Amino acid sequence: MNNASFRDPSGFVYIEDKIIYRQVNQNYKDEYDHLLTSGLYQKLVECGWLISHQEVSLEHKKCEEAYRIIKPEPVNFISYPYEWCFSQLKDAALLTLKIQKTALSHGMSLKDASAFNIQFHKGKPILIDTLSFEKQIAGKPWVAYRQFCQHFLAPLALMSYRDARLNQLWLAYIDGLPLDLTSRLLSWASYLNPGLLLHIHLHARSQKKYASESLARHQNRKVKPDALPALIDNLEQTVSHIKWKPGQTEWSEYYIAGHNYSSAAFEHKKRLVAEWLNRLQPKNVWDYGANTGAFSHISGQQGVFTLSLDVDPLAVEKNYISIKQAGVANILPLVFNLTNPSPAIGWHNQERATLWQRGSADVALALALVHHLVIGNNLPLDHIADFFSQNCAALIVEFIPKSDSQVQRLLASRPDIFHEYNQKNFEEIFSRRFVVKEIKTIEASQRTLYLMIKKS
Repeated sequence: MNNASFRDPSGFVYIEDKIIYRQVNQNYKDEYDHLLTSGLYQKLVECGWLISHQEVSLEHKKCEEAYRIIKPEPVNFISYPYEWCFSQLKDAALLTLKIQKTALSHGMSLKDASAFNIQFHKGKPILIDTLSFEKQIAGKPWVAYRQFCQHFLAPLALMSYRDARLNQLWLAYIDGLPLDLTSRLLSWASYLNPGLLLHIHLHARSQKKYASESLARHQNRKVKPDALPALIDNLEQTVSHIKWKPGQTEWSEYYIAGHNYSSAAFEHKKRLVAEWLNRLQPKNVWDYGANTGAFSHISGQQGVFTLSLDVDPLAVEKNYISIKQAGVANILPLVFNLTNPSPAIGWHNQERATLWQRGSADVALALALVHHLVIGNNLPLDHIADFFSQNCAALIVEFIPKSDSQVQRLLASRPDIFHEYNQKNFEEIFSRRFVVKEIKTIEASQRTLYLMIKKS
């Protein structure tokens, strides 16, 4: 059983011969049948909002409780909401509400509104949990309302009104950000937003006031027929109006011509990366320190699925907006700190996996990165080389000498204790783990690009 699906009594995900299956249990029979016969499944799949699946033989079942076995369309890479930029989380929230509105029109409702049920597939958010639906009972409140507020509205509000980095609170609250904590952290300006006042601040007070109310009493509450659609409309309006207006960050303008190095050097570097990727023909590329994705787009244009990873939320935001506007389907930008990566969290530290437990790179790009790791984060070159040798088959890496203006910026506020950081030492250390296939000096710069293949 997949460690992320064990909580759901309706069924579970498992892998057999490297193929992903989902078992639908007998206790979900009526809901699953209604999902298909009502036309809801077909509608959502046609819209690109729900992952498609094929039913396969029960010979694949894992226990006698099985009603159906389905084989979902595979997703290139599983990401988590604490790795998303603001607009990714907002798009995931709006998709969840669209699905809920569509479900209501087919006599069903989302019983789960978990952000973890949304993934980015072919450039767009999509629901991957086929078993998230239940038959809607007239007068029944939306059972997933609180979860939606904790998983989507609370982090979006904190990112908008306070700081985008507060999305990292997910790592402490895997079941969603507590509304009382969110209410205390938000600024007074958020009280002037009617949607946040209702769904965050008053909702938090209501939770506290009725905390002792029995589950049965809560489930038996009735709402007017038009109350639930009105709630969804109000949530949709609230989410749509939440904006993030970040200022310029240190690295979000890194590749603007003239900011760092010449346009000639930049174009030569792009040609080299494109040439080497074309030669390697990888199935996937992981671009570490991708910034706004200039080099991720090179592999994307070659039809290669690319993880575009950067620590700067604004750089990732710009990257995501650009691929969204261009309709790029094979690049996934994520907020990711290589020096403090997404850990394994949840029950028994197994519900949510590390980045490398979720996949591996055929080719890793480490462009304008190594000097940050060494000088900005005090990482020895030996540790860096060892990391890449464990996590990619081939490496395109850039060495930038201390005389470069960007390295000088890093050294300006600290003593130069990095005596091992020189090109000769860099080549010697990386050559212990990689075969250096090609070395190119980048035109009109002091920088050097290397193509390396991991030693067997």
